[in-house]
Amino acid sequence: MDRGLRLLHLVADASAGLTVTEAANRLGIGRAAVYRLVGALTGHGMLRRDGDGRLRLGAGVLHLARRAQPLLAEGALPALRRLAEQAGATAHLTVVEGGEGVALAVVEPSWTSFHVAYRTGARHPLERGAAGLAILAGRSGVADPVSTVGELQPGAYGVAAPVLGVPGLEASVGVVALAPLDADTVGAQVLAAAQSIAAALS
Repeated sequence: MDRGLRLLHLVADASAGLTVTEAANRLGIGRAAVYRLVGALTGHGMLRRDGDGRLRLGAGVLHLARRAQPLLAEGALPALRRLAEQAGATAHLTVVEGGEGVALAVVEPSWTSFHVAYRTGARHPLERGAAGLAILAGRSGVADPVSTVGELQPGAYGVAAPVLGVPGLEASVGVVALAPLDADTVGAQVLAAAQSIAAALS
């Protein structure tokens, strides 16, 4: 099982896929052993072979990820509720799926007269909006909050920070509002929420 999981991680980290020989070298085992692992993981849909015979992640991994998403959202909700009330802005947890940012959980503040309606499941490029930019910063280990104005919705202000330290998870926590947000105050609140969610999910 340990070798199979290590193989899945290797393939997940290889954007161009892996050959059986490359996988064997990185795992430090023989090609025959890799073929046995590939056979079992392919049978469960966790791996597939592309047209060049390179190993790629299979659809079974996406199925597991979707089953895990409700657990992620549930674990994040207490911190999101606290953040929405503190900031007076709509709080959200955004995760990476298919190279895009997807709003996995959204909490609106209870005491504001107006706030941004942000739909769970909304998708956007990682290169646009505070949530996606925070995820990209997190890939470099940068935890500082990111602020944007009007990138996903005209007149909307966003602040987000990456959720770091949770194996296998690329995510950010942020808020979006119709009025300018104090970068220092809200940035600290968003950062605290990201750290709280990382602790809850670790």
